[in-house]
Amino acid sequence: MRLFLLLSLQLSTYCVYATADTAIVNVNADTTLHHANDVPTTLPAKDAAVPVFNTNLNYKRKIPNYTTRLAGIIVPTAMMTYGAVSLTSGTLRSLDHSTKNEVTEDHPTFRTSVDDYLKYVPAAAVYALNMAGIKGKHNFVDRTILLGMSSVLVTSSTFFIKKATGRLRPDGSTYNSFPSGHTSVAFMTAQFMWEEYKDVSPWYGVAGYAVAATTGVLRIYNNRHWVSDVIAGAGLGILSTKAAYWAYPKIQRLFVGKNSDGEADTRVMVMPNYNTQWKSAGLSAVLLMN
Repeated sequence: MRLFLLLSLQLSTYCVYATADTAIVNVNADTTLHHANDVPTTLPAKDAAVPVFNTNLNYKRKIPNYTTRLAGIIVPTAMMTYGAVSLTSGTLRSLDHSTKNEVTEDHPTFRTSVDDYLKYVPAAAVYALNMAGIKGKHNFVDRTILLGMSSVLVTSSTFFIKKATGRLRPDGSTYNSFPSGHTSVAFMTAQFMWEEYKDVSPWYGVAGYAVAATTGVLRIYNNRHWVSDVIAGAGLGILSTKAAYWAYPKIQRLFVGKNSDGEADTRVMVMPNYNTQWKSAGLSAVLLMN
């Protein structure tokens, strides 16, 4: 019961601040207001937006700068701080151990592999919603690049922190417990879903956070992680996505080429990839600049 209350509080706290995030729109030179995701099905005009599923296309649209409220940084940072303090705090470690003991006492034989796949559900849902006609903030190329950047940030950060801390897992199997990689990826994809659909409906993001929180709970019930591992992983995943959304517009303006008319003239190729270390599949986007 303590575990569910803790993670429910974590989820509800983040959802409260997330609903206040700032919406971003594009204003074209003709002074007509457009949503950032307005994507026509055809390209009759020279400056029309990028089609959703073309994997080799002329890229002409600029992404506006990313903005977020201070709470959007404070909450995940506090989660990571909690996890970091637990590495040396006897009180927080006592909470880790007492929660583990309660879980194993109530569910000694509980095992599931659902959490191995659940962490990808929010990201998959973003693409499924777009295919169903419920458009998010970015087109296919932009959101794929953003997801790729978020994935690189969260997996590399998790890997190096695990190596640096060397915390023993609750089941005693390995010394790479902190932070929870499954949870960090789950909250990275949940934050990705929130960023893409917060202007459509906040409930899409809430659903993503619920799936991520469930992933964290299952990691504890599988006796693979301590509570503090999960909380720190959640904060790391959220911050990784926010960092990607903040950096991408700046990287785009830095590297996107210009044609003779002064317009962005970059081609994008999207290709599938598979990471053997993390046993995960994804998409890679390559910018081809003239």
